[in-house]
Amino acid sequence: MERILVSACLLGMPVRYDGASRPCAAVQALADRYELIPVCPECLGELPIPRTPSEIDTRCADLRVVTAAGEDRTEAFLAGARASVEIARREGCALAVLKQNSPSCGCGRIYDGSFTGTLVPGDGVTTRLLTSAGVRVLGENDVETQLTREK
Repeated sequence: MERILVSACLLGMPVRYDGASRPCAAVQALADRYELIPVCPECLGELPIPRTPSEIDTRCADLRVVTAAGEDRTEAFLAGARASVEIARREGCALAVLKQNSPSCGCGRIYDGSFTGTLVPGDGVTTRLLTSAGVRVLGENDVETQLTREK
């Protein structure tokens, strides 16, 4: 059975920054056809649950993930992204379905670092590393349109 890397929060695991989950029925239904491998890059980067929200500061030329108070969390996000890539490789995942808009998992759009709810084009830290490693990444809203057509 093909394996897919999946954001743990989409499977109902309470790992988000606020201690909640964001279960997605379309993602959970993939378990009928695929083996789902849950990951939370932020937890893999040893950030606590709950934790202060973070965003990628899109005004910086270099990658920088910060809290609203300016605390730099870039290294934790990179560590979690690297661990996620290693899990994808170990488990043979050529596809990942990740939480949209997240500074880790966002795919196509992320918050801009102003903590005003402003979305801009871009990818989260884990999405960037997975894509560089050859893993195809979809957001949860793409599951029905992308994966239903393929099977």
